[in-house]
Amino acid sequence: MCGFTGFIGEVDNASAVLENMMNQIIHRGPDSGGQFNEGIANLGFRRLSIIDLAHGSQPLFNEDESLVLIFNGEIYNFQMIREDLIEKGHVFTTQTDSEILLHGYEEYGSKLVQKLRGMFAFVIWDRNAQKLFAARDHFGIKPFYYGQMNDTLFFGSEIKSFLPHPHFTKELNKEALKPYLTFQYPVLNETFFKGIFKLPAAHHMTYENGQLTIERYWEPTYAPEERPLDKIIEDIDDAVRESVTAHTIADVKVGSFLSSGVDSSYVASVLRPDKTFTVGFSAENFSEIDNAVELSKELDIENVNETLNPDECFADLGKIQYMMDEPHSNPSIVPLYYLARLAREHVTVVLSGEGADELFGGYDEYTDTPNMKKFKSLPSPIRALASIAGAVMPNSKIGGLARRAKLPVEQTFIGQARIFEEYESAAILTDDFNNAPSVTDIVAPYYKKFQGHDDVTKKQLLDLNLWLVDDILLKADKMSMAHSIELRVPLLDREMMDVAASVPTRYRVNEENTKYAFRQAAREALPEAWANRKKIGFPVPIRHWLRDEKYVSQVRALFSSDEAAQFFNRDKILALLDSHVAGTTNSQRKIWSIYMFLVWHNEYFVKQ
Repeated sequence: MCGFTGFIGEVDNASAVLENMMNQIIHRGPDSGGQFNEGIANLGFRRLSIIDLAHGSQPLFNEDESLVLIFNGEIYNFQMIREDLIEKGHVFTTQTDSEILLHGYEEYGSKLVQKLRGMFAFVIWDRNAQKLFAARDHFGIKPFYYGQMNDTLFFGSEIKSFLPHPHFTKELNKEALKPYLTFQYPVLNETFFKGIFKLPAAHHMTYENGQLTIERYWEPTYAPEERPLDKIIEDIDDAVRESVTAHTIADVKVGSFLSSGVDSSYVASVLRPDKTFTVGFSAENFSEIDNAVELSKELDIENVNETLNPDECFADLGKIQYMMDEPHSNPSIVPLYYLARLAREHVTVVLSGEGADELFGGYDEYTDTPNMKKFKSLPSPIRALASIAGAVMPNSKIGGLARRAKLPVEQTFIGQARIFEEYESAAILTDDFNNAPSVTDIVAPYYKKFQGHDDVTKKQLLDLNLWLVDDILLKADKMSMAHSIELRVPLLDREMMDVAASVPTRYRVNEENTKYAFRQAAREALPEAWANRKKIGFPVPIRHWLRDEKYVSQVRALFSSDEAAQFFNRDKILALLDSHVAGTTNSQRKIWSIYMFLVWHNEYFVKQ
């Protein structure tokens, strides 16, 4: 696991400029750094040593040094690909997984990425053709940013690495704020920095003669296969065990994050590391430490845990948002930041449970709410009367249920978070920030591709394309790399996807449970109580913080500032805060989303 940055273009003192860019991401690779500078090509690399500690430095070259590589990630099937390339006559000089990318590109061209199993973002510069080839992994586990400004192409693992370059123009993307307020994460391909984009998951990019070409090379899909449930359970358990084994390839210590949920518990029980890691808050119902300790004892594993200090958490919010590159209001970022810090004191690699919910149908939102289930179970004449009542009283509870029951999933589901409704965002934003893509604009192209699938599968596919990439995986990468620790996700893997894709919908989500077949498989490794636990998901007591004057005063000061007035109607956001503090409303997630944006903006546009 490492980080890279670079640019194609001419600039004075290119090596010094690149060194300053590399220093911005030294946390991603504190062990060593390297540069390639030749003509218009400038490639920089920071290394966190994981495999072949003595010989894995980058940039890396092929045999005749016509190709140059910088690479972030891990390729878990590199040994198999390496054997095939050796048979075809390629000569290797290291034992790293990195080198197979060079020889693989020589042999297979752009089709190389379709053969890879792992998490990756990489750049290959062809010195003879003066051509750049870059790619991002199938699920978007590793980040990749790029942009063209002032005759320069930028590319890198983190946006902050571009800031020192004299050709980089720092400008806020005004279209990004409104969608963020609804989704809680940066959902657009163009980032909060105008002109800087995310290379989407499962895409590769070519840059030649000033022309940029981006293509998709893989698409997640579902093709259920009818077979006995026992066979499905066996297939899932086999896949989990094989994937965990594949994800432990390293020449350094490997540990595991552990919450009370089935996903991380399943991984830990299969891995059986020396240590598991857990954090939580002392407030009631905001800690998973006790459950993690209990399971670790049962597995005969040491659990290293820490009860977090709210004062420290609040004081570090600016640092946390800076590390995220873009504003992000998922509260779980906060404990994840400290969990990575805790684990880094003991190991260099950790396994975690991300991805299982999206692949196997683990979220409650994949099924109807209890109230909706009750409504749909009513006799049709009563539902018809409810619809009439709803038309007369559109804001009533029954009216809302009747209206939503008639709507297709495309109009009701946008992913796992929905903080502000669009009309609510429009009411608090200034005019300059109300001209933005709508929620429908964002989700409709995906739903168009999902036609023919059932509603559960449509929801899973939307989350695989949006929520998983730009919320779950983004925070996992940025918060772990903030502390120079490699986080691996064995439940999010091509082999795991193939198994999940074959599971009939009724064994993903049914009346008995979400992630049904996966939970049954987890029983092969876990006590039943753990296999059936509901996800808590890094609970953070923000509703308590936002009623504690010690913290509320800081939020109120920022909401009252001239900085806030650029984006928001200050009276309205202060009224939102005051009503929450008074207990009139529970608006903590809305307040938190506004506050996290302002904290982020202060880090990147006020302090710098």
